Amino acid sequence: MAAYLLLGLVAGTITFVLTPTVRWGARRLNIVDHPNDRKVHARATPTLGGLALLAGTLGALAVAATMIEFRDAFTQSSELFGIIAGALVIFGLGVVDDMRDLPAPVKLAGQVFAAGIVFLSGVKMRSLPLPPDEQIVLSDDVSVLVTVIWLVAMMNAVNLVDGLDGLAAGIVAIASTSFFVYTFQITQEVSGFIEPAPILSITIVGACLGFLRYNFHPASIFMGDSGAMVLGLAMGGATVIGIGQAPAVSPSTLFLQYVPLLIPVAVIAIPLLDGLLAIIRRTRRRRSVFHADKEHLHHRLMDLGHGHRTAVLVMYAWSALAAGAGLAFTFLDRSNLIFALPAAVSAIVLYTLFPILTKVIRARIAP
Repeated sequence: MAAYLLLGLVAGTITFVLTPTVRWGARRLNIVDHPNDRKVHARATPTLGGLALLAGTLGALAVAATMIEFRDAFTQSSELFGIIAGALVIFGLGVVDDMRDLPAPVKLAGQVFAAGIVFLSGVKMRSLPLPPDEQIVLSDDVSVLVTVIWLVAMMNAVNLVDGLDGLAAGIVAIASTSFFVYTFQITQEVSGFIEPAPILSITIVGACLGFLRYNFHPASIFMGDSGAMVLGLAMGGATVIGIGQAPAVSPSTLFLQYVPLLIPVAVIAIPLLDGLLAIIRRTRRRRSVFHADKEHLHHRLMDLGHGHRTAVLVMYAWSALAAGAGLAFTFLDRSNLIFALPAAVSAIVLYTLFPILTKVIRARIAP
């Protein structure tokens, strides 16, 4: 565990130290996001934070490659190198998009290209679950399609979440922390199993935490599309690696095999639903699905009376609940969750509705 924590510390330190320099450079190059009626920030803000996130992640992976504990993940597999190559491609695309606002088809093509690089390195889905206790083994043709779709979906999911200061970095940190706990536990039980996944996950956690110092409200720098897509690709790649490469598993272990997919889906389920509703909303209004508005879930939380920070904390709480529930159902006796889970849900519901409840109580006790 200490070796993994060291990687997280390295990633966080590099990101923390580099971010002010990146912020200064972005201002000098005028790579900034200007406020408008569809955005919640009030001043022009640098958007090149993805560079610091990428540097922190790559720096930690470089350290990992020199450590005897992790050497096999680099010498016996090309998966991490594929994710690094794909991240570099998608980062370049994101920087151009932050500067020039690329057309959606061009952006999608770049995402598919980056995902294809990751797939060719060996990061691929070989099977999918078929409830209740079976699975479908995928041919190579279907595998590339499913893997690329998953990676592209994860890139865009993180991009969708990036609507408030610190929201995307925090949610990705929560998802990656839970995924690290899962994969670390598995590596302790099965020697050498999915070792690249916890390495990548803990570096993502460290980079996000180092960046949050500058990205939490009031943010002095945004991660931009470059950062959001890099995080989405890295997290998506880690989950695919975490599934394992063996196409045949017993019914008793089938659920465990697909937990790597379920955890990030659970954590970002609410933002994903929010994105789906946005697409439906814009389609009904005959607008482009890429047309920005201020009707997302986090905007509605602010309309309820939450401040910018507390709206983000509410989203953190729901994400942490989803992540914690996924881990609890995997590793703990489920009978112990009968009371704990409803209590946690109730507490977060109260926290979410606190501004409304406060107004009602004040109205009733007012003379």
